[in-house]
Amino acid sequence: MSVKAFDLVPATEISLSERVGTTIECLECCGKYLYVGIRDSFVIQYTLEEVHDGEGRTLFSYTKLRQRYLGYKKPVVQIKACSALDRVICLCDGNLVFTDMPDLEPQNYPSKVKSVSCFCLNENPGGNNPFVIELCVARKRQLQLYSLTEDKLSHIKDVTLPETALTIAMDGQYVCAALSSQYVIADCWNSFSQHLFPYESDLTTPLVKRITREEFLLSGPSGLGMFVTVAGISERPPLPWDSSVVAAAYTHPYILCLGTQHLTVYSILDQLPKQRLFFRGGRCMDNFEGKLLIAGSHMIYTLVPVPWEKQVQALLADRKVAEALELARYSNKGNVTETQFQKTFLRIQQQAGFIQFSLYLFEEAKELFLKGLLDVRELISIYPGLLPASSGFVRCIPPLHDIADVEQLCHNSPEKLEQCKIFLMNFLEEIQSKPGIGFKLEVDTALLKLYAELNTEKLITLVSSGDNGCDPVEGADYLFRHHHYHGLALFHKTRGDLEKALQIWSKLVAGEYTDSCFPGLQYLVKILACLQDHKLIWKYVDFVMERDQNLAIKIFTERPSDDPATEHMRPDVVIDFLHRYPVALVLFLEYLVFQRKLEKEKYHTHLAVLYLENILRLRKVQSIDPIKVTDARKKLQHLLYFSSTYRVQLLLGKALENNLHDECAILYGKLEEHEKALRILVHKLEDYSGAENYCLQLSEGKERKTRHRLFHTLLGVYLDPNLDEKHREELLAPAVQLLNSEEAEFDAVKVLQLIPEEWSVAIVDQFLNKALRTSLHRLCTTRIESALARGENLQTRFSKVHMEQDVVVLTDDRLCGVCKRPFTEASFAWYPNNIIIHPQCAKNSLVCPVTGNVFGCTDLKPR
Repeated sequence: MSVKAFDLVPATEISLSERVGTTIECLECCGKYLYVGIRDSFVIQYTLEEVHDGEGRTLFSYTKLRQRYLGYKKPVVQIKACSALDRVICLCDGNLVFTDMPDLEPQNYPSKVKSVSCFCLNENPGGNNPFVIELCVARKRQLQLYSLTEDKLSHIKDVTLPETALTIAMDGQYVCAALSSQYVIADCWNSFSQHLFPYESDLTTPLVKRITREEFLLSGPSGLGMFVTVAGISERPPLPWDSSVVAAAYTHPYILCLGTQHLTVYSILDQLPKQRLFFRGGRCMDNFEGKLLIAGSHMIYTLVPVPWEKQVQALLADRKVAEALELARYSNKGNVTETQFQKTFLRIQQQAGFIQFSLYLFEEAKELFLKGLLDVRELISIYPGLLPASSGFVRCIPPLHDIADVEQLCHNSPEKLEQCKIFLMNFLEEIQSKPGIGFKLEVDTALLKLYAELNTEKLITLVSSGDNGCDPVEGADYLFRHHHYHGLALFHKTRGDLEKALQIWSKLVAGEYTDSCFPGLQYLVKILACLQDHKLIWKYVDFVMERDQNLAIKIFTERPSDDPATEHMRPDVVIDFLHRYPVALVLFLEYLVFQRKLEKEKYHTHLAVLYLENILRLRKVQSIDPIKVTDARKKLQHLLYFSSTYRVQLLLGKALENNLHDECAILYGKLEEHEKALRILVHKLEDYSGAENYCLQLSEGKERKTRHRLFHTLLGVYLDPNLDEKHREELLAPAVQLLNSEEAEFDAVKVLQLIPEEWSVAIVDQFLNKALRTSLHRLCTTRIESALARGENLQTRFSKVHMEQDVVVLTDDRLCGVCKRPFTEASFAWYPNNIIIHPQCAKNSLVCPVTGNVFGCTDLKPR
């Protein structure tokens, strides 16, 4: 058995005169009075008081008060006390005998009740009068209901049964009865009885015991204790007792069963036996207002409950966690307040959690730790080295567990030790997310150390957090000893020590330290780019530039928007420094020109010169890929075309020296020397479409005359009479194509002056048709515009005449319709509904601000 729930303590020994037999038949206890029914029709009255010895054990002191002979020669088989009426009811030789409670004097009622096999009191009466007792009496094949008062016994109702009841119990309107071979439930209000199940009378002692509201316990077949509700169903599994049970008592959460040889204690929660006491010759037993009394033939004993706390601790000592928790939740705790119980129960849950932890049942342990509100430091303390030295934690006294540390628990097994550490890591992560837990120093320090051993990714997240409460000295030392250098640098950074962090990262880049978590040089560049301490940045710029100029330049080009403006980060200072790093210099100038769009001539010129030098350098390399040269020239051409702040003459001279014709054409265009630019495109590059695009781009958004001038210039280059015959023939086709282009615009008269006289009409036929259509279109458009203008002028003049026909009198006492102020000047605004206001008060010329009327006329004319 798993629980010591009760101690068996002798209460009293029955004694009468020598001529009277003293075999006990029944018991009743009410308040301080104990009534014992004897075989020879005697009732003995005792006072029974509970006392405690010096060692805290419970004992009983008893005093015999009196004994009363009931006048029959049969045993007293039942006694029931009615404290509200100060009466004791005894059943002897089939007769109900009523006596006074204090002195056992017989009380004569007008009604006599005889031939009774058994009786019971209603333990759940329906009436509201406490001084009326409901009594149920079993007679021959019937149940009789009575109401008992201090001076009257009234018969209420009869309920017929198929057989005479041997024992009964009543709850409300229901009576559960054991007949000679079966059990029934009788509904006394509706006079209806329901059969439950049979039993073997020669093997089983019939037993009916009310347990809770509308539920009874019966001695069933096959040695089972059956729970039955008034609806005739069983809502609990049966108790596995035997057929020798003669009595039962209920005190939550236990069912006590008295057999011929033993007293067995069952739990009503799981129906399992918890304790067995040797007790031979048991006669009767019951729970009398919290006192558990059990009687042998001549002795009465008391079952003293072991305090539930001791029972729970005994179960925990045996590692029976589920039973201990169940007992703690459902045991009788009448001796403690709810606050005291909750405090005790939290500790029990914590103890149970450590037991489950010692059994490696981590999920169960976590649930108990959380429900028990465990001080997390108690758990951390069993892991050597995880509590910070600055923590002043001392383990709970008395201790919650007997675990020295997890290494002793795991017997130095690496696998089990790792499981324990993973459990603690997960547990700390869970409570870390709960508000109000506290102990941030201990939790974060322990997590950092666990992450350093088990989970590097979470370590990086933890040390990067600005809310990290880890001990700074221990944390840094632990990270260094476990070679988490990147985590150590982040640890310093979050605490504001950037210089230490940068030193570690630079050593990682240089290879002095090794850490697989370190992202590499690009991470150091990212940190420096966000750093606002410019002096500290310059300490590491050379270090980074020497390793990768393309990455290093991001230190200057990816600065945050709130970066303070200091002398150290002026563009000129950076450019002077970058002369040693040509790749980075070009990237920085591109950043200034294209991203920041600084319109400073020296930056644009400097960048263009560097582009030009790069092109010349690439052209000198014989094995260079031509595509690289082409890409380099496109970058220069893009800059020359879209920028207007560089030194054109300087770049033009260098371009001419090196026969960079495309670039020369763009530069001539910047100087407005369009003929030179177009001659390069036509004669040097033979790029006829490029020449046409040149004219289109430079004339975009400008007047028609400018477009005409550019295209006439290009046509003049094509038709230059100074060219030799061969070149003139070669340029004939592009010249005709230009004339026929849909995008090009010409003055037709000037074109006819430019084209050679020997050209036939067929060559310029398409051009002439287009020019004629364009001329006619412009003529029609101009005439329409002129007519519209005349019509608008006529309407305006008509409105003016119409308005001048009305006379408006403006006197000194006339007020503005909006602001109600007089007119100090001759000007005013007048609406067609004769509302006159100040011109500045007229916000909308079509809506009167006074009446809200909308007018479909032209804007107001001030007068």
